Amino acid sequence: MSPLAALATADIAGCRDDFPALHQTINGQALVFLDSAASSQQPFAVIDAVSRYQREDHANVHRGVHTLSHRATELYEGARDKLRDFINAPSRREVILTSGTTESINLVAQSYCRPSLQPGDQVLITWLEHHSNIVPWQLVCEQTGAELLVAPINDRGEIELDELQALMTERVKLLAVGHVSNALGTVNPVVDIIARAKALGITVLVDGAQGVPHMNVDVQALGCDFYAFSGHKMFGPTGTGVLWGREELLENMPPYKGGGDMILEVSFEKTVFNELPYKFEAGTPNIAGTIGLGAAVDYLQSVGMQNIEEHEKALHRYMVDQLESVEGLRLVGTARKQAGVQSFLLNDIHPHDLGTILDHQGVAVRTGHHCAMPVMQRFGLPGTTRASLALYNNTNDIDRLIAALDKAREVFA
Repeated sequence: MSPLAALATADIAGCRDDFPALHQTINGQALVFLDSAASSQQPFAVIDAVSRYQREDHANVHRGVHTLSHRATELYEGARDKLRDFINAPSRREVILTSGTTESINLVAQSYCRPSLQPGDQVLITWLEHHSNIVPWQLVCEQTGAELLVAPINDRGEIELDELQALMTERVKLLAVGHVSNALGTVNPVVDIIARAKALGITVLVDGAQGVPHMNVDVQALGCDFYAFSGHKMFGPTGTGVLWGREELLENMPPYKGGGDMILEVSFEKTVFNELPYKFEAGTPNIAGTIGLGAAVDYLQSVGMQNIEEHEKALHRYMVDQLESVEGLRLVGTARKQAGVQSFLLNDIHPHDLGTILDHQGVAVRTGHHCAMPVMQRFGLPGTTRASLALYNNTNDIDRLIAALDKAREVFA
Protein backbone atom coordinates (compact mmCIF):
# COMPACT_ATOMS: atom_id res chain seq x y z
CA MET A 1 0.00 0.00 0.00
CA SER A 2 1.36 3.43 -0.94
CA PRO A 3 1.97 6.03 1.82
CA LEU A 4 -0.75 8.20 0.26
CA ALA A 5 -3.27 5.37 0.40
CA ALA A 6 -2.32 4.58 3.99
CA LEU A 7 -2.73 8.21 5.06
CA ALA A 8 -6.05 8.72 3.31
CA THR A 9 -7.44 5.46 4.66
CA ALA A 10 -6.36 6.28 8.21
CA ASP A 11 -7.96 9.73 8.11
CA ILE A 12 -11.37 8.42 7.10
CA ALA A 13 -11.38 4.88 8.51
CA GLY A 14 -13.81 5.66 11.30
CA CYS A 15 -16.58 6.44 8.82
CA ARG A 16 -17.01 2.74 8.13
CA ASP A 17 -18.58 2.29 11.57
CA ASP A 18 -21.35 4.71 10.57
CA PHE A 19 -22.83 2.27 8.03
CA PRO A 20 -24.69 -0.62 9.67
CA ALA A 21 -25.18 -2.66 6.49
CA LEU A 22 -21.43 -3.15 6.20
CA HIS A 23 -21.28 -5.05 9.49
CA GLN A 24 -22.85 -8.30 8.35
CA THR A 25 -21.75 -11.59 6.87
CA ILE A 26 -22.67 -12.81 3.39
CA ASN A 27 -22.26 -16.51 2.69
CA GLY A 28 -20.34 -16.84 5.94
CA GLN A 29 -17.89 -14.05 5.15
CA ALA A 30 -17.70 -10.40 6.19
CA LEU A 31 -19.35 -8.24 3.53
CA VAL A 32 -17.14 -6.31 1.12
CA PHE A 33 -19.39 -3.82 -0.66
CA LEU A 34 -17.94 -2.60 -3.96
CA ASP A 35 -21.15 -1.57 -5.73
CA SER A 36 -21.69 2.00 -4.58
CA ALA A 37 -21.92 3.32 -8.15
CA ALA A 38 -25.23 1.46 -8.38
CA SER A 39 -26.48 2.49 -4.94
CA SER A 40 -24.48 3.46 -1.88
CA GLN A 41 -25.13 2.28 1.65
CA GLN A 42 -26.74 4.62 4.19
CA PRO A 43 -25.23 5.83 7.47
CA PHE A 44 -27.05 5.77 10.80
CA ALA A 45 -27.65 9.52 10.49
CA VAL A 46 -29.78 9.06 7.36
CA ILE A 47 -31.62 6.00 8.66
CA ASP A 48 -32.36 7.77 11.94
CA ALA A 49 -33.58 10.95 10.22
CA VAL A 50 -36.08 8.98 8.13
CA SER A 51 -37.16 6.90 11.12
CA ARG A 52 -37.61 9.96 13.31
CA TYR A 53 -39.82 11.64 10.73
CA GLN A 54 -41.92 8.50 10.36
CA ARG A 55 -42.27 8.13 14.14
CA GLU A 56 -42.87 11.73 15.17
CA ASP A 57 -43.49 14.14 12.28
CA HIS A 58 -45.29 12.31 9.51
CA ALA A 59 -47.79 14.55 7.73
CA ASN A 60 -48.20 16.04 4.29
CA VAL A 61 -46.17 19.14 3.54
CA HIS A 62 -47.21 22.67 2.57
CA ARG A 63 -50.95 22.19 2.90
CA GLY A 64 -51.60 21.75 6.61
CA VAL A 65 -52.06 24.25 9.43
CA HIS A 66 -51.47 21.73 12.21
CA THR A 67 -48.21 21.16 14.04
CA LEU A 68 -47.15 17.93 12.36
CA SER A 69 -47.58 19.46 8.91
CA HIS A 70 -45.50 22.45 9.97
CA ARG A 71 -42.77 20.15 11.27
CA ALA A 72 -42.76 18.03 8.12
CA THR A 73 -42.66 21.12 5.91
CA GLU A 74 -39.79 22.61 7.88
CA LEU A 75 -37.75 19.42 7.58
CA TYR A 76 -38.58 18.97 3.90
CA GLU A 77 -37.81 22.55 2.89
CA GLY A 78 -34.76 22.50 5.14
CA ALA A 79 -33.41 19.66 3.00
CA ARG A 80 -33.84 21.86 -0.09
CA ASP A 81 -31.78 24.59 1.57
CA LYS A 82 -29.05 22.09 2.44
CA LEU A 83 -28.95 20.90 -1.17
CA ARG A 84 -28.75 24.48 -2.42
CA ASP A 85 -25.73 25.13 -0.22
CA PHE A 86 -24.17 21.77 -1.12
CA ILE A 87 -23.96 22.56 -4.84
CA ASN A 88 -23.66 26.35 -4.38
CA ALA A 89 -26.86 27.14 -6.26
CA PRO A 90 -27.65 30.87 -6.39
CA SER A 91 -31.23 30.39 -5.21
CA ARG A 92 -33.41 27.75 -3.55
CA ARG A 93 -35.93 28.50 -6.31
CA GLU A 94 -33.56 26.69 -8.68
CA VAL A 95 -33.48 23.44 -6.68
CA ILE A 96 -36.18 21.12 -8.05
CA LEU A 97 -36.74 18.01 -5.93
CA THR A 98 -37.27 14.93 -8.11
CA SER A 99 -37.18 11.15 -7.81
CA GLY A 100 -33.62 11.04 -9.13
CA THR A 101 -31.35 11.77 -12.08
CA THR A 102 -33.62 9.97 -14.53
CA GLU A 103 -36.64 12.12 -13.74
CA SER A 104 -34.51 15.25 -13.71
CA ILE A 105 -33.20 14.61 -17.22
CA ASN A 106 -36.64 13.69 -18.52
CA LEU A 107 -37.99 16.92 -17.06
CA VAL A 108 -35.48 18.95 -19.08
CA ALA A 109 -36.13 16.90 -22.22
CA GLN A 110 -39.89 17.35 -22.05
CA SER A 111 -40.23 20.78 -20.47
CA TYR A 112 -37.25 22.63 -21.91
CA CYS A 113 -36.50 20.87 -25.20
CA ARG A 114 -39.83 19.55 -26.46
CA PRO A 115 -41.56 22.96 -26.69
CA SER A 116 -38.63 24.55 -28.54
CA LEU A 117 -36.91 21.94 -30.71
CA GLN A 118 -37.75 21.89 -34.40
CA PRO A 119 -36.78 19.72 -37.38
CA GLY A 120 -33.16 20.55 -38.22
CA ASP A 121 -32.20 21.24 -34.61
CA GLN A 122 -29.75 18.92 -32.88
CA VAL A 123 -29.12 17.47 -29.41
CA LEU A 124 -25.54 16.42 -28.70
CA ILE A 125 -24.47 13.63 -26.29
CA THR A 126 -21.47 11.26 -26.05
CA TRP A 127 -20.81 7.53 -26.25
CA LEU A 128 -20.05 7.51 -22.51
CA GLU A 129 -23.57 8.21 -21.34
CA HIS A 130 -25.80 6.21 -19.03
CA HIS A 131 -29.09 5.16 -20.63
CA SER A 132 -30.82 7.88 -18.60
CA ASN A 133 -28.81 10.45 -20.53
CA ILE A 134 -29.55 8.81 -23.90
CA VAL A 135 -33.14 7.61 -24.05
CA PRO A 136 -34.84 10.88 -23.00
CA TRP A 137 -33.05 12.67 -25.84
CA GLN A 138 -34.00 9.96 -28.32
CA LEU A 139 -37.63 10.36 -27.28
CA VAL A 140 -37.67 14.13 -27.58
CA CYS A 141 -35.92 14.00 -30.94
CA GLU A 142 -38.56 11.58 -32.21
CA GLN A 143 -41.26 13.89 -30.87
CA THR A 144 -39.88 17.05 -32.47
CA GLY A 145 -38.00 15.93 -35.57
CA ALA A 146 -34.69 17.04 -34.13
CA GLU A 147 -31.49 15.02 -34.66
CA LEU A 148 -29.42 13.25 -32.02
CA LEU A 149 -25.65 13.52 -32.42
CA VAL A 150 -23.16 11.35 -30.53
CA ALA A 151 -19.52 12.27 -29.91
CA PRO A 152 -17.10 9.29 -29.92
CA ILE A 153 -14.75 8.01 -27.22
CA ASN A 154 -11.25 6.61 -27.54
CA ASP A 155 -9.80 3.25 -26.45
CA ARG A 156 -9.10 4.61 -22.96
CA GLY A 157 -12.75 5.53 -22.50
CA GLU A 158 -12.26 9.28 -22.88
CA ILE A 159 -14.36 11.63 -25.00
CA GLU A 160 -12.67 12.61 -28.24
CA LEU A 161 -12.73 16.31 -27.45
CA ASP A 162 -11.75 17.53 -30.92
CA GLU A 163 -14.62 15.59 -32.44
CA LEU A 164 -17.03 16.74 -29.73
CA GLN A 165 -16.13 20.33 -30.45
CA ALA A 166 -16.44 19.78 -34.19
CA LEU A 167 -20.04 18.68 -33.62
CA MET A 168 -20.85 21.87 -31.73
CA THR A 169 -22.53 24.08 -34.32
CA GLU A 170 -25.35 26.59 -34.34
CA ARG A 171 -27.78 23.73 -34.97
CA VAL A 172 -27.03 22.16 -31.56
CA LYS A 173 -29.56 23.44 -29.05
CA LEU A 174 -28.55 21.29 -26.08
CA LEU A 175 -25.47 19.33 -25.01
CA ALA A 176 -25.96 16.60 -22.38
CA VAL A 177 -22.81 15.12 -20.86
CA GLY A 178 -22.00 13.02 -17.81
CA HIS A 179 -19.70 14.42 -15.15
CA VAL A 180 -18.31 10.95 -14.43
CA SER A 181 -18.91 7.73 -16.40
CA ASN A 182 -20.74 5.16 -14.31
CA ALA A 183 -19.34 2.30 -16.42
CA LEU A 184 -15.69 3.34 -16.72
CA GLY A 185 -15.11 5.96 -14.04
CA THR A 186 -13.90 8.52 -16.58
CA VAL A 187 -13.98 12.04 -15.16
CA ASN A 188 -14.88 14.28 -18.06
CA PRO A 189 -13.32 17.78 -18.39
CA VAL A 190 -16.76 19.32 -18.00
CA VAL A 191 -15.54 22.83 -17.23
CA ASP A 192 -13.75 23.05 -20.58
CA ILE A 193 -16.61 21.33 -22.43
CA ILE A 194 -19.19 23.67 -20.90
CA ALA A 195 -17.12 26.77 -21.67
CA ARG A 196 -16.80 25.77 -25.32
CA ALA A 197 -20.52 25.04 -25.62
CA LYS A 198 -21.58 28.24 -23.89
CA ALA A 199 -19.36 30.30 -26.18
CA LEU A 200 -21.48 28.97 -29.03
CA GLY A 201 -24.77 29.60 -27.25
CA ILE A 202 -25.47 25.91 -26.53
CA THR A 203 -27.47 25.02 -23.42
CA VAL A 204 -25.67 22.40 -21.30
CA LEU A 205 -27.03 19.72 -18.97
CA VAL A 206 -24.62 17.73 -16.80
CA ASP A 207 -25.56 14.28 -15.49
CA GLY A 208 -23.95 14.47 -12.07
CA ALA A 209 -25.17 11.17 -10.62
CA GLN A 210 -21.58 9.89 -10.29
CA GLY A 211 -20.04 13.29 -9.61
CA VAL A 212 -21.84 14.68 -6.57
CA PRO A 213 -21.03 11.76 -4.20
CA HIS A 214 -17.30 11.87 -4.86
CA MET A 215 -16.14 15.47 -5.36
CA ASN A 216 -17.05 19.03 -4.59
CA VAL A 217 -19.62 20.31 -7.10
CA ASP A 218 -20.19 24.04 -7.56
CA VAL A 219 -22.78 24.64 -10.28
CA GLN A 220 -21.87 28.30 -10.56
CA ALA A 221 -18.19 27.47 -11.12
CA LEU A 222 -19.09 24.79 -13.67
CA GLY A 223 -21.10 27.24 -15.74
CA CYS A 224 -23.70 24.70 -16.89
CA ASP A 225 -27.42 25.39 -17.27
CA PHE A 226 -28.79 22.21 -15.68
CA TYR A 227 -27.23 19.72 -13.25
CA ALA A 228 -28.98 16.47 -12.28
CA PHE A 229 -28.18 13.98 -9.53
CA SER A 230 -29.64 11.21 -7.35
CA GLY A 231 -29.90 10.78 -3.60
CA HIS A 232 -29.29 7.03 -3.46
CA LYS A 233 -25.76 7.35 -4.82
CA MET A 234 -24.78 9.86 -2.12
CA PHE A 235 -25.84 7.86 0.96
CA GLY A 236 -29.45 9.03 0.77
CA PRO A 237 -32.71 7.10 0.23
CA THR A 238 -33.83 5.81 -3.14
CA GLY A 239 -36.47 7.77 -5.02
CA THR A 240 -34.84 11.14 -4.28
CA GLY A 241 -32.87 13.53 -6.42
CA VAL A 242 -32.37 17.04 -7.70
CA LEU A 243 -32.56 19.03 -10.86
CA TRP A 244 -30.73 22.30 -10.55
CA GLY A 245 -31.47 24.76 -13.34
CA ARG A 246 -30.88 28.41 -14.06
CA GLU A 247 -33.83 30.38 -12.79
CA GLU A 248 -34.37 32.26 -16.04
CA LEU A 249 -34.68 28.98 -17.93
CA LEU A 250 -36.93 27.32 -15.35
CA GLU A 251 -39.25 30.33 -15.30
CA ASN A 252 -39.95 29.98 -19.00
CA MET A 253 -40.43 26.21 -18.97
CA PRO A 254 -43.97 24.77 -18.76
CA PRO A 255 -44.76 22.31 -15.95
CA TYR A 256 -43.61 18.76 -16.51
CA LYS A 257 -46.49 17.16 -14.59
CA GLY A 258 -49.87 18.41 -13.42
CA GLY A 259 -51.57 17.91 -10.06
CA GLY A 260 -51.57 19.18 -6.52
CA ASP A 261 -49.13 21.73 -5.15
CA MET A 262 -47.86 22.86 -8.56
CA ILE A 263 -50.82 25.23 -8.82
CA LEU A 264 -51.97 28.52 -7.30
CA GLU A 265 -55.50 28.45 -8.64
CA VAL A 266 -57.54 25.91 -10.61
CA SER A 267 -60.77 26.41 -12.51
CA PHE A 268 -62.24 24.60 -15.48
CA GLU A 269 -61.40 27.63 -17.58
CA LYS A 270 -57.77 28.11 -16.53
CA THR A 271 -55.07 26.97 -14.10
CA VAL A 272 -52.53 29.38 -12.64
CA PHE A 273 -49.28 27.59 -11.89
CA ASN A 274 -47.25 27.89 -8.71
CA GLU A 275 -43.95 29.74 -8.46
CA LEU A 276 -40.55 28.06 -8.59
CA PRO A 277 -39.58 25.50 -7.52
CA TYR A 278 -43.06 24.13 -6.84
CA LYS A 279 -44.22 24.48 -10.43
CA PHE A 280 -42.30 21.27 -11.18
CA GLU A 281 -43.22 19.34 -8.02
CA ALA A 282 -46.71 18.00 -8.57
CA GLY A 283 -48.31 15.73 -6.00
CA THR A 284 -47.26 14.50 -2.59
CA PRO A 285 -43.47 14.21 -2.69
CA ASN A 286 -41.14 11.64 -1.15
CA ILE A 287 -41.10 13.52 2.14
CA ALA A 288 -39.28 10.92 4.23
CA GLY A 289 -36.73 10.30 1.47
CA THR A 290 -36.02 14.00 0.99
CA ILE A 291 -35.51 14.49 4.73
CA GLY A 292 -33.10 11.56 4.59
CA LEU A 293 -31.32 13.18 1.66
CA GLY A 294 -30.88 16.33 3.72
CA ALA A 295 -29.29 14.19 6.44
CA ALA A 296 -27.00 12.64 3.81
CA VAL A 297 -25.83 16.11 2.80
CA ASP A 298 -25.09 16.88 6.45
CA TYR A 299 -23.09 13.67 6.69
CA LEU A 300 -21.07 14.32 3.55
CA GLN A 301 -20.24 17.83 4.66
CA SER A 302 -19.23 16.64 8.11
CA VAL A 303 -16.69 14.30 6.50
CA GLY A 304 -15.63 16.89 3.90
CA MET A 305 -15.83 16.45 0.16
CA GLN A 306 -12.12 17.15 -0.25
CA ASN A 307 -11.30 14.41 2.25
CA ILE A 308 -13.62 12.01 0.44
CA GLU A 309 -12.11 12.79 -2.97
CA GLU A 310 -8.53 12.33 -1.71
CA HIS A 311 -9.38 9.07 0.05
CA GLU A 312 -11.15 7.58 -2.96
CA LYS A 313 -8.43 8.74 -5.36
CA ALA A 314 -5.75 6.97 -3.31
CA LEU A 315 -7.89 3.86 -2.90
CA HIS A 316 -8.70 3.73 -6.61
CA ARG A 317 -4.99 3.88 -7.45
CA TYR A 318 -4.37 1.02 -5.03
CA MET A 319 -7.23 -0.98 -6.55
CA VAL A 320 -5.95 -0.50 -10.10
CA ASP A 321 -2.43 -1.47 -9.09
CA GLN A 322 -3.69 -4.65 -7.46
CA LEU A 323 -6.01 -5.55 -10.34
CA GLU A 324 -3.15 -5.16 -12.81
CA SER A 325 -1.25 -7.83 -10.88
CA VAL A 326 -3.98 -10.45 -11.39
CA GLU A 327 -3.03 -12.89 -14.14
CA GLY A 328 -5.47 -12.86 -17.04
CA LEU A 329 -7.25 -9.68 -15.92
CA ARG A 330 -7.98 -6.90 -18.42
CA LEU A 331 -8.94 -3.41 -17.33
CA VAL A 332 -11.75 -1.81 -19.33
CA GLY A 333 -11.53 1.96 -19.10
CA THR A 334 -8.10 3.45 -18.45
CA ALA A 335 -8.81 7.17 -18.64
CA ARG A 336 -6.09 9.47 -17.40
CA LYS A 337 -8.53 10.87 -14.84
CA GLN A 338 -10.90 8.46 -13.12
CA ALA A 339 -13.17 8.46 -10.10
CA GLY A 340 -13.65 5.41 -7.87
CA VAL A 341 -14.93 3.01 -10.55
CA GLN A 342 -13.09 0.27 -12.42
CA SER A 343 -14.47 -2.19 -14.95
CA PHE A 344 -12.58 -5.34 -15.87
CA LEU A 345 -12.68 -8.82 -17.40
CA LEU A 346 -11.01 -11.97 -16.07
CA ASN A 347 -9.86 -14.46 -18.69
CA ASP A 348 -12.93 -15.73 -20.55
CA ILE A 349 -15.14 -15.91 -17.46
CA HIS A 350 -18.55 -14.36 -18.11
CA PRO A 351 -19.06 -11.32 -15.85
CA HIS A 352 -22.25 -12.78 -14.36
CA ASP A 353 -20.43 -15.99 -13.45
CA LEU A 354 -17.56 -14.03 -11.98
CA GLY A 355 -19.93 -11.88 -9.93
CA THR A 356 -21.59 -14.99 -8.55
CA ILE A 357 -18.26 -16.50 -7.48
CA LEU A 358 -17.27 -13.23 -5.81
CA ASP A 359 -20.61 -13.08 -3.98
CA HIS A 360 -20.00 -16.56 -2.60
CA GLN A 361 -16.94 -15.02 -0.95
CA GLY A 362 -18.84 -12.04 0.42
CA VAL A 363 -17.65 -9.58 -2.22
CA ALA A 364 -20.42 -7.52 -3.86
CA VAL A 365 -19.66 -6.10 -7.32
CA ARG A 366 -21.81 -5.15 -10.31
CA THR A 367 -21.85 -7.17 -13.54
CA GLY A 368 -23.39 -6.54 -16.93
CA HIS A 369 -23.67 -3.50 -19.16
CA HIS A 370 -24.22 -1.05 -16.27
CA CYS A 371 -27.03 0.75 -18.14
CA ALA A 372 -24.39 1.89 -20.61
CA MET A 373 -24.81 -0.51 -23.53
CA PRO A 374 -23.21 1.83 -26.11
CA VAL A 375 -20.04 1.85 -24.00
CA MET A 376 -19.97 -1.93 -24.07
CA GLN A 377 -20.63 -1.92 -27.82
CA ARG A 378 -17.70 0.50 -28.29
CA PHE A 379 -15.39 -2.07 -26.66
CA GLY A 380 -17.05 -5.05 -28.32
CA LEU A 381 -18.19 -6.53 -25.01
CA PRO A 382 -21.50 -7.85 -23.68
CA GLY A 383 -20.59 -6.50 -20.27
CA THR A 384 -17.93 -6.20 -17.58
CA THR A 385 -17.40 -6.72 -13.90
CA ARG A 386 -17.32 -3.37 -12.10
CA ALA A 387 -15.92 -2.52 -8.69
CA SER A 388 -16.90 0.89 -7.35
CA LEU A 389 -15.76 2.68 -4.23
CA ALA A 390 -17.17 4.97 -1.57
CA LEU A 391 -15.73 6.66 1.47
CA TYR A 392 -16.39 3.57 3.63
CA ASN A 393 -14.11 1.29 1.59
CA ASN A 394 -10.50 0.54 2.52
CA THR A 395 -7.48 -1.39 1.30
CA ASN A 396 -8.67 -4.53 3.07
CA ASP A 397 -11.73 -4.50 0.81
CA ILE A 398 -9.45 -4.41 -2.22
CA ASP A 399 -7.29 -7.21 -0.85
CA ARG A 400 -10.44 -9.31 -0.36
CA LEU A 401 -11.48 -8.57 -3.94
CA ILE A 402 -8.10 -9.72 -5.26
CA ALA A 403 -8.24 -12.90 -3.18
CA ALA A 404 -11.73 -13.61 -4.49
CA LEU A 405 -10.56 -13.09 -8.06
CA ASP A 406 -7.71 -15.54 -7.50
CA LYS A 407 -10.26 -18.04 -6.18
CA ALA A 408 -12.40 -17.51 -9.29
CA ARG A 409 -9.38 -18.24 -11.49
CA GLU A 410 -8.95 -21.55 -9.67
CA VAL A 411 -12.64 -22.43 -10.05
CA PHE A 412 -12.61 -21.75 -13.80
CA ALA A 413 -9.13 -23.13 -14.46
